Amino acid sequence: VTIKNIERELICPACKELFTHPLILPCQHSICHKCVKELLLTLDDSFNDVGSDNSNQSSPRLRLPSPSMDKIDRISRPGWKRCSLTPRTTTFPCPGCEHDVDLGERGINGLFRNFTLETIVERYRQAARAATAIMCDLCKPPPQESTKSCMDCSASYCNECFKIYHPWGTAKAQHEYVGPTTNFRPKILMCPEHETERINMYCELCRRPVCHLCKLGGNHSNHRVTTMSSAYKTLKEKLSKDIDYLIGKESQVKSQISELNLLMKETECNGERAKEEAITHFEKLYEILDERKSSVLKAIDTSKKLRLDKFQTQVEEYQGLLENSGLVGYAQEVLKETDQSCFVQTAKQLHFRIQKATESLKSFRPAAQTSFEDYVVNTSKQTELLGELSFFSSGIEAPEINEEQSKVYNNALINWHHPEKDKADSYVLEYRKINRDEEMLPWNEIEVCGTSKVISDLESNCNYAFRVRAYKGSISSPCSRELVLHTPPAPVFNFLFDDKCGYNNERLLLNLKRDRVESRAGFNLLLAAERIQVGYYTSLDYIIGDVGITKGKHFWAFRVESYSYLVKAGVASSDKLQEWLRSPRDAVSPRYEQDSGHDSGSEDACFDSSQPFTLVTIGMKKVFIPKSATSANEPENRVLPMPTSIGIFLDHDKGRVAFYDMDHMKCLYERQVDCSHTMYPAFALMGSGGVQLEEPVTAKYLEYQGDM
Repeated sequence: VTIKNIERELICPACKELFTHPLILPCQHSICHKCVKELLLTLDDSFNDVGSDNSNQSSPRLRLPSPSMDKIDRISRPGWKRCSLTPRTTTFPCPGCEHDVDLGERGINGLFRNFTLETIVERYRQAARAATAIMCDLCKPPPQESTKSCMDCSASYCNECFKIYHPWGTAKAQHEYVGPTTNFRPKILMCPEHETERINMYCELCRRPVCHLCKLGGNHSNHRVTTMSSAYKTLKEKLSKDIDYLIGKESQVKSQISELNLLMKETECNGERAKEEAITHFEKLYEILDERKSSVLKAIDTSKKLRLDKFQTQVEEYQGLLENSGLVGYAQEVLKETDQSCFVQTAKQLHFRIQKATESLKSFRPAAQTSFEDYVVNTSKQTELLGELSFFSSGIEAPEINEEQSKVYNNALINWHHPEKDKADSYVLEYRKINRDEEMLPWNEIEVCGTSKVISDLESNCNYAFRVRAYKGSISSPCSRELVLHTPPAPVFNFLFDDKCGYNNERLLLNLKRDRVESRAGFNLLLAAERIQVGYYTSLDYIIGDVGITKGKHFWAFRVESYSYLVKAGVASSDKLQEWLRSPRDAVSPRYEQDSGHDSGSEDACFDSSQPFTLVTIGMKKVFIPKSATSANEPENRVLPMPTSIGIFLDHDKGRVAFYDMDHMKCLYERQVDCSHTMYPAFALMGSGGVQLEEPVTAKYLEYQGDM
């Protein structure tokens, strides 16, 4: 096979260029090292940064780690920010198969470098550039053309430089050298998890090389492994056999290509024919519409002319009542008649007309209606039918959107069910933004093979309508019922629970992902409760987010477990956290401590004062709304059922915080907050309870393990 003919296999699916230091992902696809890192950093920024440019371009924020007790003052100073270039996100969709890939704790360092692919790419580059020379790396300018490349030194040399840097009688003279190349690969493949161990086994379950430590006590201890030589022999035989089979079927492949070309031409002709038929049908509809339009406009014009004629007659009659014109002028002339017989003969009929005009003047009534309400064309039913106009459904039922499994957070996740799933080849998901003036925007369409789809790049604080239709070939089902979802009021702020700053591991239990925390009401809490006898109270256990906010608008959501006794959630400034986390535990009351929470005595007295924190109390399946000057302060109005998920919206620039019911994206409570310092998501637990951060919506498809 000519090396120039395989370029398509050497293109990275992410950057669409030739592979550079390709890495092998768990799904067995390869991707450039720099592309993996860029993907992870991009996803990390999409969860942690302000969001898409069109949602909030004027609200950048600094990503700050949570303050430790000994560095909180320094961190709180303006201008400090985290400069780490290592992404925290380790899960991303593979650009090749779109399956979600989890790199685990080691991240990029746990991936193998695809040296075989790298070598083939280098051979392709050499064949492509043909006479382009590789220059010596050690020559003084101008460099000479290289004649050798040392695999141990990873450098290219001309003859003179090679003799200088590889003198006879030294260890360097034993180095391995090849022809000029830019592809330097290690002689021995080392294990990425145990960097000092050679790769000498092959895991048949994970389909990746491993070392003996991986088998003895690592992640592959219970997996079936084989020797590297055996795996090499087996895979090489299989690959050679498959290649021989394909080469032997070359004539069959060529005939199938010819058949496909004929099918493409047939498809093009049939497509044009279908377009012509569709145009014919629409032209018939246009003719019907034009005919109905003409008749409707003619009826309106006829009614308009009749009414205008009546109004014109009435105007002329009233103009006759004016002095020196019309009826009044004529009556004045009749009064000049002195012959009694002639006057009586003429005045009788004139008097009747005068009386009639006088009565119409006293009870003025227009001769016709000005409103054309009876002539308003009702097209609502026809508009709905035209909106569903599609190809003949042939009995395919419309899909049904699952409202319980569909949600919107950083992205929108739409799930649907189709009663005739086997009859549908694909689906088309349509969505559009609903403007406040109810302007009808065009639908955006996405073709989907499964029954769920993640929609990204939605604007904040907007309503979006979604609907789905099924396709069997070119036949479409009717559209499903529309589902309207409201996006969060600001881009989603991504953080994890901090396991260092003020974290009490005796009472709080944090999972490995650091997105869930539980309060354990165990023996320590029971001992602390004895202090109530002498007037002391058990204190709250605080836990905060590991990233701070210094500017912009941000939104995050969480779920409180239904068994939770007392949970406080909200925001707090770095200086307030310093005060809380340094105060002795079990020494103060959470109710009567000054500024301990939203329900403190001081806040009841002055609930409109701007404080450097705001916490809302949640517990026993209820949400307790703090007192405010604008809302009803009766207890029954301030105790609400606990939503499935609760959202918090912080506008750092305006100094406002709001709490949302995520089920309906409805604001439950809003107030001012002092944002002069760095603000952090803050939580506090007492007794048994649990808090789960809302998981960001990411693109999830079929598990690649099924393919393996």
